[in-house]
Amino acid sequence: MLKKSLELLRLEAAETGSHTLKRSLNGFNLITIGIGVIIGAGLFSLTGIAAANNTGPAVTLSFVVAAVGCAFSALCYAEFASMVPVSGSAYTYAYATMGELFAWIIGWDLVLEYSVGAATVAISWSQYLVKFLAKYNLHIPAQLVMSPFETATLADGTSVHGFVNVPAMLIVLAITAIIIRGTSGSAWFNALVVTLKVSVVLVFIALGWQYIDPANYQPYIPENTGTFGEFGLSGILRGAGVIFFVFIGFDIVATMAQETKNPQRNMPIGIIGSLLICTVLFVLFGHVMTGLANYTEFKNSAAPVAIAIEKTPYAWLSAAVILAIIIGYTSVILVDLLGQSRVFFSMAKDGLLPPVFGKIHPTFRTPLQSNLLLGLFIALFAGFVPISVVGEMTSIGTLLAFVMVCLGILIMRKKEPNAPRGFRTPWVPVVPILGILTCLVMMVSLPWETWLRLGVWLAIGLAIYYGYGKKHSKLRQQSELPAQEV
Repeated sequence: MLKKSLELLRLEAAETGSHTLKRSLNGFNLITIGIGVIIGAGLFSLTGIAAANNTGPAVTLSFVVAAVGCAFSALCYAEFASMVPVSGSAYTYAYATMGELFAWIIGWDLVLEYSVGAATVAISWSQYLVKFLAKYNLHIPAQLVMSPFETATLADGTSVHGFVNVPAMLIVLAITAIIIRGTSGSAWFNALVVTLKVSVVLVFIALGWQYIDPANYQPYIPENTGTFGEFGLSGILRGAGVIFFVFIGFDIVATMAQETKNPQRNMPIGIIGSLLICTVLFVLFGHVMTGLANYTEFKNSAAPVAIAIEKTPYAWLSAAVILAIIIGYTSVILVDLLGQSRVFFSMAKDGLLPPVFGKIHPTFRTPLQSNLLLGLFIALFAGFVPISVVGEMTSIGTLLAFVMVCLGILIMRKKEPNAPRGFRTPWVPVVPILGILTCLVMMVSLPWETWLRLGVWLAIGLAIYYGYGKKHSKLRQQSELPAQEV
């Protein structure tokens, strides 16, 4: 199987000129980018879902389990990012360690995580925008906030069919325009958004803490119902797999390597820093939410935080939380679109995707055509396709990528023990092995339907690889490239 050598990757990282990405991001920018996508609306919904169906008040322990799994992977990501400061994240790392086929599989997983995830988030963003505007008696026609395959019952009892989800399309196109202008502007916008939504999370924790009812924590770990994943220890593990979706984001930082100043230093700071900050906030958030209301009250609720807020005298927090969700979704869409275009950029440079995805705008120094095509496709998807449950599907694909990255560190320590590393994963092989095991446990804890969807998605990806990517691979076509057959 063909591998891309470290020497070739370093040459790509050292490239300069109008055909390369502009290095404009520092450590602080990377931390805010990571936080921007990690703290999304999933925190405000999945926390309650996991508590009601799987964990009870022990949802905080599920956050810890998920964070530990992420931490092991984050340390491995940080070493790879310092060794190979090239766009593409886990895709690029797999290319250097396990070969082209595995690299394609991981890249296809990232397509699922970023593209489908961004469209789904945009649809939810539209729904929450409608709720927020309704509080101020501003109403958008129902036909313009639904896909053609959805219907809604109006206040007068009449049923209407959707036409197109206009707000979902507009937010994707607006974020695409911001990204096209360059990552420095995107980073500034993201930093502002992160500041606003983190402030709302902190206000919820601070104001809600004083109204916690200790009785709501009894029992802290409800007894298992006899079904795997419904409370007890297995419930905590299932809950970790469910809320793992909330943590997805620090890996997107790794796709920004070629746009980062001093990536050997700043990539580990961005990856590990964003994960640590979010873990602390998530545990505190889950503790306060399940302390304000009994976990059983969150059953079948899409807005569990609103239920918790009702236990306090701060009714105005409800509107603030909806606003935070809208803001959170906005930054998630931004970082998802950023990550997707950078993965496509790397795959196109390798010849596995058409060259249009690898062209750089001479002025903006961003993959303009790739951004436009992806933005248009995702906008159409968000506008005309009804929302579906993809959280678990996205989680399992990302967990698979994490397993590959941890495995890659074990391979690189054996194959390239003396290669320059700006950051070294501590306690190898213990940390990578624990990362693999933790992620596999969370994958196994997910429903079998999720595995089936992943299998179908990978089958489609393999068909594209063998139909186009393998035939156009530059590593296969140009024997003079520093590649090795293993």
